[in-house]
Amino acid sequence: MFAKAFRVKSNTVIKGSDRRKLRADIAAAFPSLSVEELNELIPNKEELNIVKIYAHKGDAVTLYVLHKNPIFFQLEKQVFPTVYTLWRCPTMVPAFATWPPVLQKLSGGADLMLPGVVVSASGLPEVDQGDCCAVTLVMNRSPVAIGTAAVSSAKMRSSGMKGKGVNILHAYLDQLWAFGDKTHPPVIPVTNCPAPEEGETDGEECEEKEERDSSKPAAVETSCRSMQELRLDEHEVLKDEQLDEDKEGEDTDGEEDSRSPQEQMDELLLQCFLHALKTKVKKSDLPLLTSTFLSKHMVSCCPRGKQLDIRKSSYKKLSKFLLCMQRDHSLVQVKELSKGVESIVEVDWRNPEVCSFRTPKDCGPEKESVEGGGACEVPYQTPEITQLYGVTARLEPLFQDARKRKGTPLKASEVRNVITDYVKKNELIHETNKNYVNINPTLCDCLLEKSEYHEVETLKWDDLFSRTLIRMQACHEVLFPGQPPVVKKGQMESIDITVASRGSNKKVTVIKNLEAFGLDPAVVADSLQHQVQASCVLLDSPGAKNKVLVQIQGNQVQHVGKLLLDRYQIPRKYVQGLDKAPKPGKKK
Repeated sequence: MFAKAFRVKSNTVIKGSDRRKLRADIAAAFPSLSVEELNELIPNKEELNIVKIYAHKGDAVTLYVLHKNPIFFQLEKQVFPTVYTLWRCPTMVPAFATWPPVLQKLSGGADLMLPGVVVSASGLPEVDQGDCCAVTLVMNRSPVAIGTAAVSSAKMRSSGMKGKGVNILHAYLDQLWAFGDKTHPPVIPVTNCPAPEEGETDGEECEEKEERDSSKPAAVETSCRSMQELRLDEHEVLKDEQLDEDKEGEDTDGEEDSRSPQEQMDELLLQCFLHALKTKVKKSDLPLLTSTFLSKHMVSCCPRGKQLDIRKSSYKKLSKFLLCMQRDHSLVQVKELSKGVESIVEVDWRNPEVCSFRTPKDCGPEKESVEGGGACEVPYQTPEITQLYGVTARLEPLFQDARKRKGTPLKASEVRNVITDYVKKNELIHETNKNYVNINPTLCDCLLEKSEYHEVETLKWDDLFSRTLIRMQACHEVLFPGQPPVVKKGQMESIDITVASRGSNKKVTVIKNLEAFGLDPAVVADSLQHQVQASCVLLDSPGAKNKVLVQIQGNQVQHVGKLLLDRYQIPRKYVQGLDKAPKPGKKK
C-alpha cells in the first residue's frame, strides 16, 4: 500500500476525546498490550497528531503520529501498528518468519507467499483469515512488515504451505517508514529455532541444536549484517521490481540487461521527448501545457510493449526533466505563464539532437492509452482549493503570542484555535456566563468599531470569531496533484461563461480562466467541438497576458457546464454563467 509516495491531506493535533477513543480501540484490538505499554504508546500529555493521507491508489488512510513517527494507521475502520510500534512491542500481534532476501520484495509492495514462510519448532502461529499479523526475519524477532492473514492457519497447513500467506499493508523501507525518522530494526534474538527438515536423525538434530545454541550470538550478528545489507534505497527496490517485470513480460538483449532500469527509463524518456518534438508538436501549438505535452505527445511516442514512467527515471518529475532539457540541451524553453502551471513556450527544431533523431518504427498509435499504476498518462485531477485568511496589520497584536506575523495565511480552524488560546491565556472568559468573552484593550482595538469602544464590553464566541475573520485578508490555496501548493491573495477566480452576439442574431459562447484550474484551453475546445459539432476557436484574452479564451458557435452553456461539472469535476461555485443556458423550447 505504501510502496509509492502518498499525498497528505491534513495534519492536526488530536483532541482529548479522540485520544481516549484511540486508546480504547487499541486496547480492544490488541489485548496482549499491558497498561504500561499502552500508556507508553499513547501518552496522555505528549502531542499526538492525526495525519490524513491518500495512498497512491486512492485509499484514504489515517495516520497517528507521535514524536514524528507514525505509530498506528487506520484503514477501513481497522487499526494497524507500524513497524516503529512493533519494534517497541514485538509480541503484540502473531508473526510469521521469512528469509532476509524476501524483505526487498515486501518493501516493493509484494505479499508474503507461504513457500517463503519459515516454520519454527513451535509451529505456525494461530490466526484466522483477516487477522492482523506481522512478518519477521529468521534469527531476529523485530517485525519488518505488517498485514492481514490471507487464510487461516488451518488452511495454510491443509494446503501444504502453498499460495498467499499474508496480505502486506506496510513494510520496513516503504514510504510510511520513510515518513518517520527512518530508524532501523533492532536485533531481538529468537527463542524458537526453525523446525528440522525431513530425514534428519535424532543424533543430527541434537548435534545441530548444540551448534545452534553455541553459535547464537554469531547468528544474531549475521542477521544484523543481513539487515544492514537490506537497507536498500529506492533505486535498488525499483531495480528489482523492473527486473522481475522484464523476466515475466519481455525478452531483453544483453546490452539492456547490463544497464540499470533507471538508465533504461532515462533513455526511453529522452527518445519519446525528441520523437514528440520532431513529429507531434507544431509551432501553432505553443504555448503548450507541460502536462498536455506529456499525456498527448510523449506517451503516444512510447514504443510498443514499453511503459513511460518518469517516477522510475533519475528525474522523478516532469519539471526536473524539462529543466534539464532547457538548461543542458537548449531544446525547449519552459515558463510559468500562470502561477503553478508551466508551459512550453519555445522549441528549437534546428537543434542538432532534434535534426539527427531518427523516428523508430515500433511506436504505438497516437491515442493508445497506457494502463496500470505505473503509467504516465494521468487523467485530469481537479485541484484542491482551500479558503485561507491572512493576518492584517490591525490584527497583528492579536496573533503576536502565536508568532503569526502580518501576511501569514491561516485556515479558519487555525484562526479559531489562536483566538481561543489568546482568550484562555489572558483569562477573558466571562465569570458567570462562559458563552461570553470580556473585551480587553487589544480585542477592543482589533475587533471593535470606534462607536463601540465605550458600549461593548463582552462578545459572544461566535461573534468574536466572525469579527476576526471579516477583518482578515482573504486568501486561497490551490493544490495541483504532484505540485507544491500555491497561496494567492483574494478569492479564487471562477471560470466565466458568457454568451455574446456576433453580427446579425448570431450568438457565441465564450469561456475564460480555464488555466487557473490547470485546464488546457486547446483540449477543452477540442472536446467541445466534437461534442456539439460546431466551430470552435482560441482567442487571446483582452487585458490578460498569456491567457486564452475559448469561443464556440451558438449558445452552448449547457454543454460547457456539463463538461466542466461532470467530466472535470469543477465545483459548481467556481463556474459562473450557468444561468445563461437556453430555456427549454427556445432556439439556441
